Amino acid sequence: MAMLLFLALVCVGGAVFMISEAATYPSRLKARSIKRASEYGRVHIPRNELELLRFRERVVAPTASRLASIPLKLNPRTNVAAIAKKIVAAGLSQRLTTSSFLAIKGGSTLAGGLLGLLLGVTGSFASALVFAPIFGTLGFLVPDWILMFKIRSRREKIRSDLPDALDLLAVSVEAGLGFDGAVTKLTEHMEGPLVDEFALMLNEIRVGEARSVALRKMAERIDAMELSNFVRAVIQADQLGISLARILRVQAADTRLRRQAAAEEKAMKAPIKMLLPTVFFIFPSMFIVILGPALLNIMAAFK
Repeated sequence: MAMLLFLALVCVGGAVFMISEAATYPSRLKARSIKRASEYGRVHIPRNELELLRFRERVVAPTASRLASIPLKLNPRTNVAAIAKKIVAAGLSQRLTTSSFLAIKGGSTLAGGLLGLLLGVTGSFASALVFAPIFGTLGFLVPDWILMFKIRSRREKIRSDLPDALDLLAVSVEAGLGFDGAVTKLTEHMEGPLVDEFALMLNEIRVGEARSVALRKMAERIDAMELSNFVRAVIQADQLGISLARILRVQAADTRLRRQAAAEEKAMKAPIKMLLPTVFFIFPSMFIVILGPALLNIMAAFK
């Protein structure tokens, strides 16, 4: 009897719970929707990352802005747009901004000046006044040198990859693909800075940019004669209705000949470049090895 009463109470309690759940479901669903709508767009940031973000906003960002103002004050003719163009040409636009580059330049200038002062303090005050401007100037120029080295190395890599890329574009166009489809195939089967530039150009076309405008922008970013010739040829082929596959074949052959001529030119310059280290480093050691024993014998004979 007691067991039956317990089961009846359990059933009644379960029925009451189910009824209350069903009755309050619309209100709970509405409250949940309101909560989700109020939290939409919010990003949950862990506490340690939040503290790091606050540190960057309060310390790093003001320090970087002060350092970035140093090159602008030292050289008021600094062109920020030209620096941004160089960063894009070096392929560092995803990792480096104009303000961050100026901050690095200002920091290296300040560090060079302090290093010159420290080196000069070990000697005299006059030497400190000499070393500080010299090392500060080096710190001011080194970031520009590194950026130019990046631009040149990337440009040479693009020139090296251009003939193979044009061959692949020509094969794709001859197979029946359009220019945009051929560029898509190129981005799928090749890697490197040239392919990245083609992918950026293709994205610009997809968002509504005219093909000629996107091609000219790519040529301006890279600033290589071979790529500029290719862009002009493709634009003229579009305007005049010339076979694009034939243009690509001709451009690929011409670019390959230019690359071969550039390699031969570098090979011709190699002996001249080797002359200086040969005269100052190899010849003296050879003279010491060959003439040293004879000089020792002569000196011994005079004794």
